[in-house]
Amino acid sequence: MSTQIVLQGQDTGIPADLYMSFELGDKKWQLTLSDGRRGPSRYSVGAGDTAAVMQCIGKARERCKLDSQSKVHSCYEAGRDGWWLHRWLVEQGIDNIVVDSSSIEVNRHARRAKTDQLDGDKLLTMLLRHRTGERVWSVLHEPSVQEEDARRTHRELARLAKERTAHTSRISSLLVLHNLRPGIVIGGRYWASWWESHCEQVPPVLRTEIERECARLALVKLQVKELEAARLQEIADGKQPLVAQLTQLRAIGAKGAWILVKELFGWRRFANRRELAGCLGLAPTPYASGDSQIEQGISKAGNHRARALLVELSWSWLRLQPTSALTQWFNRRFAAGGKRMRRVGIVALARRLVIALWRYLQNGEIPEGAVLKPVIA
Repeated sequence: MSTQIVLQGQDTGIPADLYMSFELGDKKWQLTLSDGRRGPSRYSVGAGDTAAVMQCIGKARERCKLDSQSKVHSCYEAGRDGWWLHRWLVEQGIDNIVVDSSSIEVNRHARRAKTDQLDGDKLLTMLLRHRTGERVWSVLHEPSVQEEDARRTHRELARLAKERTAHTSRISSLLVLHNLRPGIVIGGRYWASWWESHCEQVPPVLRTEIERECARLALVKLQVKELEAARLQEIADGKQPLVAQLTQLRAIGAKGAWILVKELFGWRRFANRRELAGCLGLAPTPYASGDSQIEQGISKAGNHRARALLVELSWSWLRLQPTSALTQWFNRRFAAGGKRMRRVGIVALARRLVIALWRYLQNGEIPEGAVLKPVIA
C-alpha cells in the first residue's frame, strides 16, 4: 500500500516551499522531494555526494516551478552519518531537522512493506505534517562540534574496557584447554612471572597465540591508562568546572561525573524535570484504554549511557549518603520489600537523583541532607 503525499489541488495550508527527505545508506542516498502539492520526485545519489544533492534540489525546484530563492526544508533519521550532513545543509540555507528514528510511527501489521522508496515517502509525508504544526516525531538537538567531540573520551574508554575484558577472557579460555588456571589477574603485576613458569606446558602454536593476545591486552591497558590520566589532568587544571562540582558530592567520582556532564549536563538545556527524565528514558509509559490501566515501566528511550550510570550511582548513593533525604525516601518506600521492589525503587531513585544533581549544577542547591567530600589542603 503506497503513501499518498498530498492530494493535488487541495488547499493544505502548506507554504510553497520545497520539502526533502533523506534515506541515508552506506553507498547510496535516496532523496524524495516535493512542494507538498505535486507528487514526489525521487533521486538516488552517491553517499556523501553533496554536489549531487544540490543538483537534485535544482531539478526539483524546476519541476515544481519554484524560484531559486524558495525555502528548502529537509529531514533525515539520526544514524551513522551523525551531524555533519545537518551542519552542511544549514550552511546551504536549508532548514533541516534530525529525527529520532525510534519516534517515527510505523505500520503495525505483522508483515509490512519496507523499501528505501517507501521510507523516503514516509519521511516526506511526516515532514509536511510537521511543518503544519502537527507533533509527529521527536526532533534531536544539535551539539556543537566541540561538544560532540568532548564525548569521544569516555565512549572510547568504554569500548576499550570491553576489549580488555574480551582479551582476558580469551586468554583464560585458551589456558583452560591445557588445565592452566592462573589465580592472578591476567596481564597484571604478577602475570609475567606466572606465564614464564607455565608457558612450557602449552604447545608452541597456542603459546604464540596467547602471547599475541597478551600484546593486544597490554596495548589496550596502556591506552586506558593514558586516557584516564588525561581526563584527571583536565579536572585538576580546572578545565572541567562542572565535573569538579559534581565530584564534590560523596558517592560521585571523576568517571561518573565526566559522563554525566559530557552526555547530559554540559550542553543540553532542560526547561523542567519532566524534560530531563524524558531525555534519559526515565519517564513512565502508562497504557490506559477503556477499563485497561497498565503501567509499562520507564520508556528507556533516552541516553542509555547516562541512564545506566545513574542506576549505578544510585546504589552508591544509598551506601555513601545514608543521611540524605533521597536515601531516607528509598528506605521508607522500598528497602523493606523484596529484590524486585528494590530494583524498581532504585530506578525511581535514579530519576530523583538526576533531578537533584541538575538543580545542584544549575542553582548550586546541594541535595537535602547530602554530604560533601572533605577538602584536602
